[in-house]
Amino acid sequence: MSFEDWIFALHLLGAATLVGSLVMSWIVVVALRSADTPNATLSLNRVAMVGTAAIVVGLAVAIFFGIWLAILRDAFHVWDGWVIAAIVLWCIAAFALVRSFAEYAKPVKNARALLASGQTGPRTELTMLNRSSTGLLLRVLASAAIVLIVIDMIWKPGA
Repeated sequence: MSFEDWIFALHLLGAATLVGSLVMSWIVVVALRSADTPNATLSLNRVAMVGTAAIVVGLAVAIFFGIWLAILRDAFHVWDGWVIAAIVLWCIAAFALVRSFAEYAKPVKNARALLASGQTGPRTELTMLNRSSTGLLLRVLASAAIVLIVIDMIWKPGA
């Protein structure tokens, strides 16, 4: 196996980590929609933290080794249209994911405050924060961008 093959394998590993962790985070987002107590919210947050860390690692590994691969391979260039499209889509996905992480941190902060004040029962405000439409839309945008990146990587339009 050549050095270039290893870089490609690491790029694919990063992409698979990203897609897998994004699926995991969607499971948490869907489960959060029915969480109405501080304990339920914080329990799901523990799972979400693993997904968040894996998403960040997947994003970093995929872009780093993807650009390195575009530089290494004679057939590809960083300025090829499909590579630029992937980088732009990656930026959109990364921005949307970071913003959605901030949106989904709000119910966690609220749940911790409720527990600190001794309130452990269902709370309407917490339920509404868990059902954040902004966080959901940002997650949809990020997911769509990542799907488009995968399509771009498979078909390489213009290559």
